Amino acid sequence: MVTARPAAGGGRWVEISPDRLRGWLDGFYGRHDGAEEDGLTLTGASNGDTAAVHPPPGLEAVTDLDGLLAGLPAPPAIGLLLARKGAAAVAVVDGTTVRLSKVERFHVHGRTAAGGWSQQRYARRRDNQSDAVAGKTADIAARVLLPHAGELAALVCGGDRGMVDAVLADRRLAPLAAKRHPHLLEVAEPRLAVLEEAAVTARKVRIHLVP
Repeated sequence: MVTARPAAGGGRWVEISPDRLRGWLDGFYGRHDGAEEDGLTLTGASNGDTAAVHPPPGLEAVTDLDGLLAGLPAPPAIGLLLARKGAAAVAVVDGTTVRLSKVERFHVHGRTAAGGWSQQRYARRRDNQSDAVAGKTADIAARVLLPHAGELAALVCGGDRGMVDAVLADRRLAPLAAKRHPHLLEVAEPRLAVLEEAAVTARKVRIHLVP
């Protein structure tokens, strides 16, 4: 499957399933009357269009397209951490298969229409609840992911960036935070189906196309 969306600063991001990458590259060559390769970047011969290929988590060490294509069929294990204020999910993923996981839902008060002291009181309560959610999510990550930290090539996160940052600020999770992948997955409130979909999305190859 191939998906595309605009990229900040110009061009667009294309996400491609690993099994379709070779065909996509052949198509780029065909559409541009050939291309020049420079590491993981293609430049079209006909008009100078560029395609910067970003390997999926765990394969960042590859330096050229041949190395990437060789590594895609047997990707290393990764961890998943999906966090929002209302729920969290963590998993160890082999390929696109969730080996073990934990999903947890949390109760967080919504906003109130009242003003003044009442509004401030609810705001403080929500902040306290968010801190509690981050702590509980860190407990889950420590229980599920830390025992496998040594075998994980990367930690892929998704959801609310602020919540993820708060979770990984827990000192116990330093071995996981050190493996955090820079790309944040866009996910709905975590549940099992969302976690399983994220396991597939995390493995996609991202390509920045300009124009």
